[in-house]
Amino acid sequence: MMKYGETEKKNVKTLADMYKEFLDAGKTERECAANISRIAREHGYRDLEEILENGESLKAGDKVYAVNMNKAVLMMEIGTDPMEKGMLLVGSHIDSPRLDIKQKPLYENSGMAYLDTHYYGGIKKYQWVASPLALHGTVVKKDGTVIEVSIGENPEDPVIGVTDILVHLSAKQMEKPGSTVIEGEALDLLVGSTPAESEDEEKKENAVKEYINQLLKEKYNIEEEDFVSAELEAVPAGKARDFGLDASMIMAYGQDDRICAFCSLMGFLYSEQTSKTKVCLFVDKEEIGSVGATGMHSHFLENTAAEVMNALGQYSELKLRRALKNSKMLSADVSAGYDPLYSEAFEKNNSSFLGKGPTINKYTGSRGKSGSNDASAEYLGKLRGIFDSRNVVYQTAELGKIDVGGGGTIAYIPAAYGMDVVDLGIPVLNMHAQYEICSKVDVYEASRCYKAFYDLM
Repeated sequence: MMKYGETEKKNVKTLADMYKEFLDAGKTERECAANISRIAREHGYRDLEEILENGESLKAGDKVYAVNMNKAVLMMEIGTDPMEKGMLLVGSHIDSPRLDIKQKPLYENSGMAYLDTHYYGGIKKYQWVASPLALHGTVVKKDGTVIEVSIGENPEDPVIGVTDILVHLSAKQMEKPGSTVIEGEALDLLVGSTPAESEDEEKKENAVKEYINQLLKEKYNIEEEDFVSAELEAVPAGKARDFGLDASMIMAYGQDDRICAFCSLMGFLYSEQTSKTKVCLFVDKEEIGSVGATGMHSHFLENTAAEVMNALGQYSELKLRRALKNSKMLSADVSAGYDPLYSEAFEKNNSSFLGKGPTINKYTGSRGKSGSNDASAEYLGKLRGIFDSRNVVYQTAELGKIDVGGGGTIAYIPAAYGMDVVDLGIPVLNMHAQYEICSKVDVYEASRCYKAFYDLM
């Protein structure tokens, strides 16, 4: 743990409190994107779509943001250098593992009503039972009406959840391996047990389901058929909390990767360089391969850069390609914090530790670096010089022992343009569990790291 003076200690606490508020305001990728967009506007950034619709031009010093399908956001401050000389980018993802509600989810079984789910991302399924969950999301009706849903976060709200068999009757269950002790199709949410009053014999057979339908209609104007055009997610209920008797850590849902999203946003908003165009990118779908129209594999970055260059009077296909190739990027994603209770999974000399700053992962992937970006030595050397010149604390690590497992980030995708990219993120414990743990010190130092990158690269 670093030693700080009183001023730095106050800064650590202030930033940690802001970070907890950020987490509470964005438990889904849609909520997080909306919150980032709000913050962008408050700091003087203008919606690029409105600028283009008005036929306005752009110039150095302008601040813009773009939103992709309400699930990804790009913020940009235009520098004085032509964009073809390259941009400075920090990119993170704002989706997290969760339980998605299916399109035909509502059913009744033995007098209890359930919502059927499909888990999203890499989870240990047994961690999602017997705990309070909240329902967040968006429902779009046939006439285009959009209904936002958030149930389970306020103290007076009910919560929902997945039940588990009592230990007294779980002898056979306990013989199963961890991967199958809870099956994916068993992650159904118990949502009600009150039967509706009705004279209709057919409705009596599904009286509890009917009562839930009545509640949804009365409170949200949602019909059962509206689930077809809904994106509803079950996430852990409750606020981010200080963790540890010394309150040195934070426990919360979704820190992979909203912790890096927050820290990169802080570094970006308070950076000072004006010559190079700076970009802060927040994308979706990383947890399932960065696919689709809102993941890093989409052309959101490329298309937005093209639109900005065109509004600057700088666009050509060749100049766009040069702008991407000449850019430098930090892929801001979390790293596995060393856990001494599970030391057999780590190679200690090349592990990241909570409270020792953000982690540079030269490469990720699995086993023989499969799926890795593997950044260049030249790029790492330059970053070391930048961070050391600002007395920023950082560390380097791999993701556990070589043959134990592995994981990936968005780094390899923008690297395909030919730009320099390396992973730099914060170590967490309990990664992909309902509640992950980070160090407040690492939030502070990571924000300083991203700011130094924007200022000095």
